[in-house]
Amino acid sequence: MEARAHLRYVRISPRKVQIVCDLIRGKSIPQATAILMTTPKAASEPLLKLLKSAVANAENNHNMDLEKLYVSEIFANPGPIIKRIMPRAQGRAYRINKRTSHVTLVVAEKQ
Repeated sequence: MEARAHLRYVRISPRKVQIVCDLIRGKSIPQATAILMTTPKAASEPLLKLLKSAVANAENNHNMDLEKLYVSEIFANPGPIIKRIMPRAQGRAYRINKRTSHVTLVVAEKQ
């Protein structure tokens, strides 16, 4: 059995989110929570909230045992890109891409 939680349209690049995702993949819930609370990355705060949501889904919707839960899957996909323009010299304009992410976190019970 597994429980999922989705975090959509996060205003952080997927490349930056994947660094933090790799830290907690396969870890138990208390260990993943400790890692996220001590990691000085911008993505760690929304991922901590997402982890708590997935654990709550597992407990309330699927009646899973909290002691056996671990992060079985976590991945970040690119979301829509917000396009902005930066004025440059001689009337030129450079594009600035503000990237967004969709993160999916899956928790499962260890057998």
